[in-house]
Amino acid sequence: MSVAIRVIPCLDVKDGRVVKGVNFKGLRDAGDPVELARRYDEQGADEITFLDVSASSEARSTMMEVVSRTAEQVFVPLTVGGGVRSVEDVDRLLRAGADKVGINTAAIHRPELLTEVAERFGNQVLVLSVDARRCPPGVSTPSGYEVTTHGGSRSTGLDAVAWAVRAATMGAGEILLNSMDADGVTGGFDLEMLDAVREVVTVPLIASGGAGQAEDFAAAADHGADAVLAASVFHYGTLTISQAKDALRSAGHPVR
Repeated sequence: MSVAIRVIPCLDVKDGRVVKGVNFKGLRDAGDPVELARRYDEQGADEITFLDVSASSEARSTMMEVVSRTAEQVFVPLTVGGGVRSVEDVDRLLRAGADKVGINTAAIHRPELLTEVAERFGNQVLVLSVDARRCPPGVSTPSGYEVTTHGGSRSTGLDAVAWAVRAATMGAGEILLNSMDADGVTGGFDLEMLDAVREVVTVPLIASGGAGQAEDFAAAADHGADAVLAASVFHYGTLTISQAKDALRSAGHPVR
């Protein structure tokens, strides 16, 4: 029996508020994270993802409080990421109520962190967040995609597909593949990038960046996504969780 495709709203949190922009620029307020999480839980979201987009020490203390308040009120898994640098950071987030923890930049600087987290907590709690883009002029990778950091503003020169493979072998239980080119543009997921990563990794793959209409979710699932994540279309009422699931169901994909 096929595993259901998960629909995941993403809440980018800055200074205790949900924000959203285009390509991580022009951020505007989208509401209270606890209230939005509660609403998405009621609407049938399969999971909820929080990303601390400022990742300063002050914002992170706010994030801990947001996670704790949310965990008390919603009944779906919470994934929390942003500024996670150590096993101790993961421990604190799990104790605050997170079910999974997303790691991005710290794993690029020290890949061994992935193994350390997986060995201590199990790989089911570890989500590798990959902010990838098509290589700009002057950058070349075998796949044509590179990993970026700091909201897509910093080039790493790291091949995105090769990094996904390495991370999976080191303990990442899931990969959140976010297209920085498509983020907030609502023109559809980067299906070619999904294909490239799906071809070489077996861990669950979460498609992120670009959802604009219900059919985009089905297209991502057609190209191997195990879960589909979106922000703007849900926050601003363009689409509901039900509409995304209806589109997946109509395309023959099982949903909860």
